[in-house]
Amino acid sequence: MSDRDGSDFLKGLLVGGAIGAIFALLYAPKSGKETREELGGKVEDLYDRAKEEYEEALDKARRSYEAAADRLKDLELDAKRKAEEVQELVDDLVDKGKDTVEDSKGRLKEALDSAKSAFKEEKKSDSKKQA
Repeated sequence: MSDRDGSDFLKGLLVGGAIGAIFALLYAPKSGKETREELGGKVEDLYDRAKEEYEEALDKARRSYEAAADRLKDLELDAKRKAEEVQELVDDLVDKGKDTVEDSKGRLKEALDSAKSAFKEEKKSDSKKQA
């Protein structure tokens, strides 16, 4: 039952009680004192019912709030775990990228050194041929 249904029920209960009280006054074969006592009892009954409905609605709202808060805490923990997993993946990728760059730098340096040595050798051999 939604909150609106609960408030509609409570309104209906109060209106119905008031209408019943009016009819009781109009058609009561009892004395005024007896009628007032009976009406007082009915009003107390209506008040008690309304109070019970209110307390039940309040309890239901409290349970719903607690359930939602628990669910949000679970979602927060899941989000933190996922963020940590993503951070670990990013860190691993960065480390692998650094290793790849360092390896490539080393191979490039070796290639340049080889090219430099080959150039010097070629230059020496050209110098010898010209002499």
